[in-house]
Amino acid sequence: MTSTGTVQPGGPTATEQRRLGRAFPRAGTAAPGRRGGWFAWITLGVVCFLWLVPSIGLLITSFRTAEAALTTGWWTVILHPFQDWTISNYTEVLNSGGRNAFVNSLVVSLPATIIPIFIAAFAAYAFTFMEFPGRDFFFILIVGLLVVPLQVALVPLLKIYGNIGLQGTFASVWLAHAAFGLPLAIFILRGYMTTLPRGVIESAKIDGASHYQTFWRLIVPMSVPALASFAIFQFLWTWNDLLVALIFLGPGEKEVLTVAVAGLVGAQQQGWQLITAGAFISMVVPLLVFLGLQRYFVRGLTAGAVKG
Repeated sequence: MTSTGTVQPGGPTATEQRRLGRAFPRAGTAAPGRRGGWFAWITLGVVCFLWLVPSIGLLITSFRTAEAALTTGWWTVILHPFQDWTISNYTEVLNSGGRNAFVNSLVVSLPATIIPIFIAAFAAYAFTFMEFPGRDFFFILIVGLLVVPLQVALVPLLKIYGNIGLQGTFASVWLAHAAFGLPLAIFILRGYMTTLPRGVIESAKIDGASHYQTFWRLIVPMSVPALASFAIFQFLWTWNDLLVALIFLGPGEKEVLTVAVAGLVGAQQQGWQLITAGAFISMVVPLLVFLGLQRYFVRGLTAGAVKG
């Protein structure tokens, strides 16, 4: 540009100069998007550290001897690292029924996750793409069940299971978890399916596809993020559940891992180092599930939150 303010032939225009100025800030100036970046990172690091401190303490305690766990705090390893450490806590937990309880937890959690997903996917499809009398009323009624606490249904369920011979079986826990997980599953899946392009569904109808074909060939593949999101919720809920498993299965041959870990504490409150070891054993599978499905988690939950 010359001193008269005209643009030289071949030089950048005023608009291009402003864009270049934003893309390449001059020395001594900070890009607007990076102002305060170091403060945000430091704050996030401090919050994450404080969040992990209890887990770090549990992990250290799980490797300490019973005497060290009862007489000194876990933070003493900072001054005396790896002193009085042992893996006997983990072997004792596994040898005292932990292996069988681990398998029982899988037997309970996998069907209790698959059953509500399977039923809720069909229901969400019907509430989204099918027209029938009372559709909105039934959907509101189902969503309203989210506010009903499961504790109010435990005694009636015990009586029903006792009358039909299901008490003490894995099926009783599957049905209980599936029933209380269905309202949330239908709500999440229906909200996600409303965001799917209806043009694809209409094209399938024109081509002669039935509801069954449309559901399995179009809706299910496109709804994988929402299905995975609820699968994480339901699996973590059933895997970490203590109340339902304790009431319907109880301690014994069919006890799950949470019941087995709770029984590691003796009458004199000894055995806390065993509880921490059992807790970390029970954390392995949920961590693998979450890490394996985390890329679908946020997308599946937020897809139906905002429409339009």
